[in-house]
Amino acid sequence: MRHLFMMTRDRKAQEITTISEKFGRSKAAFLVDFKGMDVENVTKLRKSLRPVESEMKVVRNTLALRALSDHPEMKGALETEFVGTNAIVFAYNEPSAAAKALKEFGKEVEAFQIKSGAMDGVKMSEAAVMQLADLPGKDELRAMLLAVFAAPMTKFLGTAQAVPAGFARALNAYKETKSN
Repeated sequence: MRHLFMMTRDRKAQEITTISEKFGRSKAAFLVDFKGMDVENVTKLRKSLRPVESEMKVVRNTLALRALSDHPEMKGALETEFVGTNAIVFAYNEPSAAAKALKEFGKEVEAFQIKSGAMDGVKMSEAAVMQLADLPGKDELRAMLLAVFAAPMTKFLGTAQAVPAGFARALNAYKETKSN
């Protein structure tokens, strides 16, 4: 019976390669503790991560550490955190969107805990991940930038329209004084 739960050497190598590939593709990785969560909640978390181009993978600590050896920038940030039950959330596109999804999920499920993260080779504490979650996303930043670019044109157009309108009012007032 015991042999059913043991991974073969080939299966371990395949798992290490898969985890390493995910580290290579991701812009950020967050380490979370899911102990105490039921299957329904884990499934719900995975579904909430898909729209933000992120995924969660439950990993064995030893295999994750071996996979990190291919990514020294991430290894330095995460290697000491692999203690207990862990899952890695890989953010492939926008790290702040993944952090936001994790933060929201953490509000709903008490057993869920964000442990740490790594982005651009920099270790992130739980508090840093929470701060990242509060940052605006790419689309919000683009909208803010467009508003900044549009403001001078909007003011210019308002001023340009005010001059002829003012001139027309002045002519109308002059006409009124002459007709009386």
